Amino acid sequence: MLRGLTTTVLFADDVEKAGEWYTEVLGIGPYFARPETGPPGYLEFRIGDYQHELGLLDRRYSPHSSTEVGGLIAYWHVDDVEAAMTRLLSLGATLHEDVTTRGPGFVTGSVIDPFGNILGVMYNAHYLEILELRSGSTLGG
Repeated sequence: MLRGLTTTVLFADDVEKAGEWYTEVLGIGPYFARPETGPPGYLEFRIGDYQHELGLLDRRYSPHSSTEVGGLIAYWHVDDVEAAMTRLLSLGATLHEDVTTRGPGFVTGSVIDPFGNILGVMYNAHYLEILELRSGSTLGG
């Protein structure tokens, strides 16, 4: 049974440059790098309320070529989809799918990062309900 998003791995030709870009987007640096010295082949960030993991892996270690498999969109909850999209676009991402209301309490948008990966953002009422249940507090959005 799937229990929730844990790790999403994105591929990049230049992991170091991708790490710098994601550090700016996330406001934090990676907590893990392999190798620990020299140009990284893999970086990992822990982000958000549940410390989900976002990994950046050198594309040469991809188990498949980019022409064999389509992209994956991992949506990350944000409180303001419009603001998140504006910020991502200002940092060099390109529009993949504009802000779209999917239903009451569910709004999505996605961009293509400068390294060819799709990054989705979503206001998700269910995420907030679960967060509220787990924390015992009242949250708004």
